Amino acid sequence: IGDEAGEFGKIASANSISDVYAMGGKPLMARAILGWPINKLPVELAQQVIDGARTICAEAGIPLAGGHSIDSPEPIFGLAVSGLVDLKNLKQNNTAKEGNLIYLTKKIGVGILSTAGKRGILKKEHVGVAAKQMMQLNKLGEKAGHLKGVTAMTDVTGFALLGHLIEMAEGSGLTAEITYSKIPLFDGLEFYTSQKCMPGNTQKNWKSFETKVAGITEELIFTLCDPQTNGGLLIAVDLNSKSEFEQLLITEGYENFTEPIGVMKSKGEKVVTII
Repeated sequence: IGDEAGEFGKIASANSISDVYAMGGKPLMARAILGWPINKLPVELAQQVIDGARTICAEAGIPLAGGHSIDSPEPIFGLAVSGLVDLKNLKQNNTAKEGNLIYLTKKIGVGILSTAGKRGILKKEHVGVAAKQMMQLNKLGEKAGHLKGVTAMTDVTGFALLGHLIEMAEGSGLTAEITYSKIPLFDGLEFYTSQKCMPGNTQKNWKSFETKVAGITEELIFTLCDPQTNGGLLIAVDLNSKSEFEQLLITEGYENFTEPIGVMKSKGEKVVTII
């Protein structure tokens, strides 16, 4: 996904810490897990990975407290993150309520842009765009956890927006109705989708849940089934808490994500309906 070792460490670390934020928690500490092909890549590169991780941990306000390393055939890196949350603030992904508004806090298209980079067709103006988002911490989740009106929360990762939305709606016994034009997308994706530029897991995602979705077209599969790395938070919010939650988004710098992408409705024939 990234060409620089330090960037690799930052992305992997932000992705790891996101799980705590997605439950409304506060991360406390992290331990590194590093696999490195010591006979193929210099140890100095591994140090850059660790340095990248330390940068993100510092941004999250937690220590990188040691870890474990092994010799492996290819580079592997991640964090084991411990966090803390008051049980009354704990957010789950299966507790949304009928009438809840649905919000997404990052743009979709990481997989498409990353694949374009691997194929050598990524436009100059899009270089580094996906990586920048993947290194962005989902700190908002900790503060959203304190809002009673936030009824359910998760983060969007490898199963794409549709996969995680299905998990939330199905687990809550509801149907999610989303408006495609409201979904935040990276600029310029049309060029890459016209080139059939998508990760292999896009089709794998679609095949795993195609029977649960209504209103999708072949074109929308590229984006709605696009696997994300450290994607945005997918949040269900009580209608009465709309103003309070949107004010939190603005305060935390998410003023471009204050428009809901959909609403939770009573259970219908399909788990997700796209309009």
